[in-house]
Amino acid sequence: MPAAKAGTAPLYLIVGDDERGKDEIVRQFTALVPEDVRAFNLERVSALDTDPATIVSVARTFPLLGDRRIIIVTRAERWLTPKRKGKASDESEDEGTDESPASGSGDVLTNYLETPEPNTTLVLVAADINRTTRVVKALLKQAVVFECWGLKGEKEVRGPAIADAMQRAGRFVAAEMKKAGMTIDPRAVEPLIEHAGTDIGVLRGDVERLILYCQGKPAVTLEDVRAVVSGATMINAWGVTNAIERGDARTALRELELSFDSGAVPYMMLGQLAWFVRSKLPLSAPGRVPAAADAVFQTDLAMKTSGGEPRVLLERLVVELCGRKSRSSSMR
Repeated sequence: MPAAKAGTAPLYLIVGDDERGKDEIVRQFTALVPEDVRAFNLERVSALDTDPATIVSVARTFPLLGDRRIIIVTRAERWLTPKRKGKASDESEDEGTDESPASGSGDVLTNYLETPEPNTTLVLVAADINRTTRVVKALLKQAVVFECWGLKGEKEVRGPAIADAMQRAGRFVAAEMKKAGMTIDPRAVEPLIEHAGTDIGVLRGDVERLILYCQGKPAVTLEDVRAVVSGATMINAWGVTNAIERGDARTALRELELSFDSGAVPYMMLGQLAWFVRSKLPLSAPGRVPAAADAVFQTDLAMKTSGGEPRVLLERLVVELCGRKSRSSSMR
């Protein structure tokens, strides 16, 4: 949460994919400026509609009728994840390979972040940042950072962190139902979580629709959840690997089919399976690791050398990882 007004820092970064969480922090910054002077000392703009040089100019202006100006810039990823120059430029990051969001304004923003105006609080709100760029390095060196990744502790989660996120999702569902004066059948929570995965935005939307759908009912049932999320296939992001771990080839192939139908990228699926072989299989079935690692390697090679249709190759791999010999693999 923002510091008290007297201790407010000159630079803040609010980053993450949890839009609701970011909005709550922004509201707290807004509340730091008395209503009677907000017209003079509070600016809220989008990085899509303005350029850094304009904001720096405002930030360098002494506040009127108060001791602090607050500037909130939304969609700041426009400035903090700039496009890269072409490969023809071999300059390093520290030598200025960032392509400024507007001609000549990138350096202006970086210079400001290095020496911010003490009477101004600049709040940059972004979905993501490129930590390798000079402008972001300057920002992170000076700014107070709030990370808002919803159910996740950080942007990318894997392994045990996914299970932690799922537990937080379950607690979130229970808490929202309690706020609405309802209870929910524990069996009904799982399909909600499977549908949303680690995306807090999807989960919030599903829960809000569920509450509206069940308005007036004291308890939410599994049938209610199925009715609300029936417009989209419920997909368990780890359904394939969970089935493989059980040696359940039939379920694993079905989960793989659902993933492809939802638009999964073959190489991403292969990466997930490779992670499973490296990280989880040694714990549950170490004797299967050598053959599984070889199967992943052969599949990767075949996909890179057009050795077959990626979907068929992954189906074969799934069968082999389940501990069975596929008909096509026996012909290699």
